[in-house]
Amino acid sequence: MGYGSHESAILDMETIQPKANRVGFWMFLASETFLFAAFLTTRYVLSGTIKPEHLNQELSLLITMVLLLSSISAYAAEIAISHDDRKGFMRYMSITVLMGLIFMGGVVLEWREGQEFFPLGSLTDGVNYAASFFLLIGLHAFHVVTGLIALLIVMSLAAKGHYGSHDYWAVEGSVKYWHFVDLAWVIIYPTLYLF
Repeated sequence: MGYGSHESAILDMETIQPKANRVGFWMFLASETFLFAAFLTTRYVLSGTIKPEHLNQELSLLITMVLLLSSISAYAAEIAISHDDRKGFMRYMSITVLMGLIFMGGVVLEWREGQEFFPLGSLTDGVNYAASFFLLIGLHAFHVVTGLIALLIVMSLAAKGHYGSHDYWAVEGSVKYWHFVDLAWVIIYPTLYLF
């Protein structure tokens, strides 16, 4: 193996690794999709389309809008870094993180209200719905928190000079994960609050 072939092998790895990262990421999202599908299906298997009348529709709609808007700012952050606009990236990503935190504040309120409506140990007709409610809200909240951590990590690295128009896969992956979390909520919201 001569010098030229070693250089060629390095170039091959530089082109193969990003593709492998993307394939691995999409496989991860596929597995997450199956996880959410199992939880969503369980809601309908356990309680059909029955839902309690005392759900806080206003709060759930408000936090849904906040989360959807956060997807727009996350996309704007990704576009900014792809054009070497670090200042724009930091601005839009900060907005995304802030909206994610606002969403989580709303989830905490939902959780508290859920505990009032479905106290532990109560054997009411809504126990199956309550189980689905807490499982779906909890599963999604976990994913929002991990998404926020990922976004904060890429923000921290970007502040230190990482990423640019030719190297922003970590930003792209984090933003795609955030979009996945948003999409999951778009399905969870009607499952818990509308049907």
